Amino acid sequence: MEYSPFDPKIHEDPFPVYARLLEEAPVYHNDKDDFWALTRHADVSAALADSTLFSSSHGPLLDSPPWGPDASRAISFVAMDPPEHTRLRAPISRVFTARRVAAMEPRVRDIARRHLEDALAGGGVFDFVEDFAARLPLDVISEVVGVPEGDRDMVRRLAETSLRREEGTQTIPEEGRRASAELTAYYGELLAERRRRPADDLASELAAELPAEEAIPILFVLLAAGSETTTHLLGHAWYWAWAHPGVRERAFADIPAWINETLRYDPPAIGVARLLTRDLTLHGTRIPAGSRMWLVIAAANRDPRVFPHPDRYDLDRDTTQMISFSGGRHYCPGAALGRLEARVALEELAAAVTDYKIDTAGMRRTNIGNVRGFSCLPTMVTIR
Repeated sequence: MEYSPFDPKIHEDPFPVYARLLEEAPVYHNDKDDFWALTRHADVSAALADSTLFSSSHGPLLDSPPWGPDASRAISFVAMDPPEHTRLRAPISRVFTARRVAAMEPRVRDIARRHLEDALAGGGVFDFVEDFAARLPLDVISEVVGVPEGDRDMVRRLAETSLRREEGTQTIPEEGRRASAELTAYYGELLAERRRRPADDLASELAAELPAEEAIPILFVLLAAGSETTTHLLGHAWYWAWAHPGVRERAFADIPAWINETLRYDPPAIGVARLLTRDLTLHGTRIPAGSRMWLVIAAANRDPRVFPHPDRYDLDRDTTQMISFSGGRHYCPGAALGRLEARVALEELAAAVTDYKIDTAGMRRTNIGNVRGFSCLPTMVTIR
């Protein structure tokens, strides 16, 4: 058995491999790429909670580069341990409080309705991802950050280009590097403007507390984490409810359960990397200090020790132990906002359409090793 998150065939349907890893190789070593994978829920949860033994100092991605100590400069607070991580996360946490997130619902709903109206204007045939699921989260996170509405199409274009990868790798194409450079310059200008004229947004919080070299990488991370993951959550919810016709009517009627089971069943972030700081023996296998560890969240969410009949898409199941938003000190600060966006988006869809079909021949998946989702999802809906 061979497992790599960068294998396109595995990436297309990883769940049979996860099932074998869970039972046969809960501590798996990939000799070619030299990393260790943990898949069982207890092991992954414990690793996420222990930042001393499982360090984030080399970044959350498994690929090399940017794996290494320089990752902290490229990926900011997600590639740091306390106390640096705590310091940089503080201004973000103040923006994503429960009160502030709840207050955003009317604006999120306005944005969702506008994009849905545009998507349905063609008579009910549209690309669910490109025309709706990718637009809503990027507009919302842009509003949180403080990107003016007139700049958002440009930011969306640059962000999408910077996130594209060559198939089966994490290699950044040249056009992606240029887009990242343009975004860097743009964020530098935005922060400078907020230092002169503060507003009620994240850019102002960061500009008041951090130098540009620390603030700009944070904006990059939030742009990706705040848009791409929610896009893929929506795409998976839309796809899996369609793929299970008996679930669809219940999904439209119980959207929170629909979201929770989708997060467990097929989470957008399939795993995170960590650096092992000292020797560890787990399940009879010795893992040496300095090893690259790959914590497979998507496999842990299908561990039958925690989730009975894990391959069943079941909206009635207890999902409280899923770890789709990571855990410990690196628990996703935007989890509440992502849930809000998904709920509002699916509520608006359920109110607007009675049924839908997906053109599987036109479906396309992302090709990024640590994120799984759709880049194209052609849809035909029956409008109410």
